[in-house]
Amino acid sequence: MLTAIIDYESGNLHSAEKAFQRMASETGACDVVVTGDADVVARADRVVLPGDGAFPACAAALRGHSGLFEALREAVETRGRPFLGICVGMQLMASWGREYEDTEGLGWIDGEVVKITPTDSALKVPHMGWNDLVIDHPHPVFDGVKSGEHTYFVHSYQFHVTNPAERLAHVDYGGDVTAVIGRDTMLGMQFHPEKSQSTGLRLISNFLNWMP
Repeated sequence: MLTAIIDYESGNLHSAEKAFQRMASETGACDVVVTGDADVVARADRVVLPGDGAFPACAAALRGHSGLFEALREAVETRGRPFLGICVGMQLMASWGREYEDTEGLGWIDGEVVKITPTDSALKVPHMGWNDLVIDHPHPVFDGVKSGEHTYFVHSYQFHVTNPAERLAHVDYGGDVTAVIGRDTMLGMQFHPEKSQSTGLRLISNFLNWMP
């Protein structure tokens, strides 16, 4: 069993690599590799797409690496491999990103990524730091995780999901902000599970052992 963390030069992958490798080792779930090789991604049993920065830049970087975009679609859409998007990697699952310019996403979860606009003017953007998860819909990834547990966020844009059933969890930041999305074999987390201490490690472990 192989989990591929996609390296498309869009962020520091060191902490994600260490967290996923640690939980894979502790649970005996699989091997974890960080790779920019399209062939490895296409044959992986699970795929993780991280991302830091702006939506258009991440989308362009993913499409610009030879064969990676196509390999990702092959693994997730055709072969139905479990997928986890993290931060901008989650946002890329959307139909559209509205950051700086309209940019087409993967279209796996219907909705758009727009700027956070808290109702409380005292709340700063970016939304940065710890916040309390509110679980909206049960999912195996939440096994052992309860509403009120903390996860770590760094983002200025949020995912407005068209179908409420596909928003699995949110946080309050001057209004509801989507935290976890999912359908079928696909999951996305706006926060960084690799930086979210014991809660994040539990979520990573659950994903690595999830059998949709």
